[in-house]
Amino acid sequence: MSNKIVFGNYSQDELDAQYNNRERYPEFTGYFDDWAAWSETTRQNLPGHLDIAYGDLPCETLDIFPAAEDNAPVQVMVHGGYWYSLDKHHDSFVAEGLRPNGVTTVVINYGLAPEYRMDEIVRQNRAAVAWLWRNASKFGVDRDRIYTVGQSAGGHLSLMLLATDWLAFGDGLPAGLVKGGASISGIYDMEPIRLCYLNDKVGMDEDVARRNAPLHQTYPVSLPLMVVSGDIESDEYARQAEAMEYVWRALGYPYEHVKLPGHNHFTMAHQLKDPNSVLTHALLRQMKLEGGQ
Repeated sequence: MSNKIVFGNYSQDELDAQYNNRERYPEFTGYFDDWAAWSETTRQNLPGHLDIAYGDLPCETLDIFPAAEDNAPVQVMVHGGYWYSLDKHHDSFVAEGLRPNGVTTVVINYGLAPEYRMDEIVRQNRAAVAWLWRNASKFGVDRDRIYTVGQSAGGHLSLMLLATDWLAFGDGLPAGLVKGGASISGIYDMEPIRLCYLNDKVGMDEDVARRNAPLHQTYPVSLPLMVVSGDIESDEYARQAEAMEYVWRALGYPYEHVKLPGHNHFTMAHQLKDPNSVLTHALLRQMKLEGGQ
């Protein structure tokens, strides 16, 4: 075991341990099984438009679970999995918490590492949201009320959506295409990811890591950001959240830090299944809906 410092005050083994959530929470397979089972039930029980192509690649699909009423606000859910695992079929259950509150849920699929690299993963998520804005009227969605939320790697991607220069990304897109975002236990500083075991999968060099780090983005529009943290997480996740808060407050943009006591990296997302949970109400509050207390 080497004691050489590779990032912050961490040796290689210590840094790896900070981000190895599967080792930290060995019960993770049960969480994944629950998400898959809950989501299968959601797809069976709720109306939905499934596996809609937003691009030409087989992985470029999304699911839409419409609210009961037309012209509804939409919450875009970006799945986690450290950019190399899981897919949209694990997150359909999010619609269970949002539909009763009058919100349409859209769950994005995207290509996974190592087949797809970080620049392309970010591009695909941006393409999905641009497609949604252009096609919103076909699905009863108010394209002027698109919000994003993501868990873990999905939290990173949710922030990259807030950082997007939509005017440059596609013809006719508005600067404020996304109206706000939430990140559940997200990654904002990509340098420790580049330096830890995860880079064996995601394959970033220093330039790619910086280019895709929310901490180093220019955010062209003032948007509300919600960062969600549990208290059963590694110190690095706490540092990541504090660093992102510093950036957002320095910009003078609206910020909220939602803390969920008793929750770990995985279990915070469980609250999205409940129409009356603290986290669901927080998302509604960001959308300025009456249910968000």
